[in-house]
Amino acid sequence: MLERWGGFVARRAWAVLLAGIAVVLAAAAYGGGVFDHLSQGGFDDPASESTRAGAIEQELFGGGEIDVVAIYQAPAGSDLTVTDPAFRAAVEGALADLPSAATDAVVPWWSGVDPSMVSADGRSAQVWISLTGDSQNDYVESYDEVAPVLEADGVDLSIAGSYAVYNDVNELTSEDLARAELITLPLVLLLALVIFGSAVAATMPVLVALVSMLGALAVVRLITTFTEVSIFSVNVVTLLGIGLAIDYALFVVSRFREELDHLPGDDPDAVGTAIVRTMTTAGRTVLFSGLIVAASLGSLLIFPQAFLRSMGYGGMAAVVIAMLAALTMLPAVLRLLGRRVDAGRMPWYRGRSVAVDGSVEGGGAWGRLAYGVMRRPVAVMALTVAGLMILAAPFLDVRWGSVDHRVLPADAPAHVASDLLAEEFGGERSTASVLLQGASQADVAAYVGAAQQLDGVLVAQPTGQADGTTLVQVVWSGNSQTEASQDLVRELRAIDPGEGELLVGGMSAATVDLIASIGDHLPVMAVIVVLVMLVLLFIAFGSVVLPVKAVLVNVLSLGAAFGVVAWIFDDGNLADLLNFTPQGFLDVTNPILMLAILFGLSMDYEVFLLSRVREEWDRTGDNRRAVALGVQKTGRIITSAALLLGLVVGAFSMSGIVFMKMIGVGMLVALLIDATVVRALLVPATMRLLGRWNWWAPGPLARWWERYGFREEGRTPAVSAGPAEPTEPPAEDRVPAGV
Repeated sequence: MLERWGGFVARRAWAVLLAGIAVVLAAAAYGGGVFDHLSQGGFDDPASESTRAGAIEQELFGGGEIDVVAIYQAPAGSDLTVTDPAFRAAVEGALADLPSAATDAVVPWWSGVDPSMVSADGRSAQVWISLTGDSQNDYVESYDEVAPVLEADGVDLSIAGSYAVYNDVNELTSEDLARAELITLPLVLLLALVIFGSAVAATMPVLVALVSMLGALAVVRLITTFTEVSIFSVNVVTLLGIGLAIDYALFVVSRFREELDHLPGDDPDAVGTAIVRTMTTAGRTVLFSGLIVAASLGSLLIFPQAFLRSMGYGGMAAVVIAMLAALTMLPAVLRLLGRRVDAGRMPWYRGRSVAVDGSVEGGGAWGRLAYGVMRRPVAVMALTVAGLMILAAPFLDVRWGSVDHRVLPADAPAHVASDLLAEEFGGERSTASVLLQGASQADVAAYVGAAQQLDGVLVAQPTGQADGTTLVQVVWSGNSQTEASQDLVRELRAIDPGEGELLVGGMSAATVDLIASIGDHLPVMAVIVVLVMLVLLFIAFGSVVLPVKAVLVNVLSLGAAFGVVAWIFDDGNLADLLNFTPQGFLDVTNPILMLAILFGLSMDYEVFLLSRVREEWDRTGDNRRAVALGVQKTGRIITSAALLLGLVVGAFSMSGIVFMKMIGVGMLVALLIDATVVRALLVPATMRLLGRWNWWAPGPLARWWERYGFREEGRTPAVSAGPAEPTEPPAEDRVPAGV
């Protein structure tokens, strides 16, 4: 299939390129308006107990949650206090302008509801505001209407609360995204110039990246017409659009230049032949890599949270568009450029000298390293696995939570306001809204009495009754995301409601439900990802052993990356160096995103490496030579791809938002492990131990693959796969010439 497609591109390069440009221009025009269609919520599970409790509370009682805390302070150096008529008049004037459609309840300090609403020095006071809405996105939109109106003349304002945090997260994320795009693409171009050694070749990754991002934004906008898509999906589009475009462009351009080097310079069909060979080799790798990464990200679609599904939508769009661009527009451009792809050579570029057998003359460090590993495969494998397990150990004790003000930089307005709330008004407080449906007065009294006895509870009292439902507000000291707060919610849910039905809502309850929802869906996600990987890798390589090995190795490397992330962000190590405030837990959605992204990306290098190994195995039937030559031929390219992708994710690790920083750091660690430990140590060691078993499949599957498998056209195996030992190199394991 790809051989025929390569031939078509070689013959119709202008038609393919012009059609691609037309599609990209249309996508840019359509996708440019995507930001007006994205939501800012989507963290809740519509079927969870906390979400149902919130909906019933809103319907019957108009909402009792404190969504916004406006803190008014006398300006520094003034003699104002909250008891001064001018102070109260200024605040009353601001509150009078609040849009009624966006606010459900407004409770100022002078209502006398809670004396703690006034600071001890009498210079600061709170106003509690409940927003209107049926979903998190509705509440965010209500907040956007309310926040600008709260400013009062002559009085300082700070705004705390979950939606103030969401607002700052969205704003800072947009700034991080703009900075990443502004800085990353030029840096990618510069590093590509160093790697490719020519100005023209260096532009190829940037070309594919731009096409990928523009096309993916158009796809995301199309998806918004059918379902809710979070604004955070754009971050994944940028991350994967640039990252995979770099990988795929490197794979295709490097192979194209290599194939040109194999062909005589006076061959009039050399460029067309090189395109066909590139598509049947590197193109095949890009196709399977794209399908595997897209399938991994597609596993996010099983989660009920729109936020996670949105990451799947954006990621899949970026991956598929990057793959299509690398298989259509890129080879068309290369066909038209021909040997001019090396135009604008840098002084350090000396080209490549290729031997008759296709190996790079002069030997290579990667090949020598592979042979060195294969001399002592058991020792290398044992030490490597032990090291990865040690790195993974901190993840075993990880604690889970959700977003609070500490995900923001210390100088972000919502973070400053939250710190002020804790300092001036007696520390943080958390609340739960308990709904008792159909409960008698005796049942309600019994429940309230039991709740008051729980450790940490400050207040537990009925605050309303409507349509047979009683609302009980429970207040305790501490942050809503701590393990103690989560445990208290579980204890509230465990109290016998008598004859009534019990529902517990609130921020802590939402976190408990989010953690439970992720835990319930994670096994299904894992099964989907692993099955898809096994099937696609079998179709690609005709083996049932290599896919299982690849999955196990990737689990080890991802476990190590997660362990480092837990050590840093859960335990709080390196907080000063990385400039973040430790939360004492990990946001439960982040490892899921990292799992989907990193499992797919780790397979990217695996597929590229195994493709070259399989190519040499089919040619010679020599397992050790195939592994060494595969590692040697992919070493420079994978290292370059890791460096370029490291630049992209490095921009995200510099984000002021902790969970974006965590994803960036986690991906950097995973890239480092994949590009070094896995590729250079684990893969050669395991493939040496397995021998011909690497390529084994049961008889029926082997026959099916021989007939239908997606293999490189025109290639036939030198030796059929089987369990017997292959012919070995000389006993002293000398590196053969050219490796």
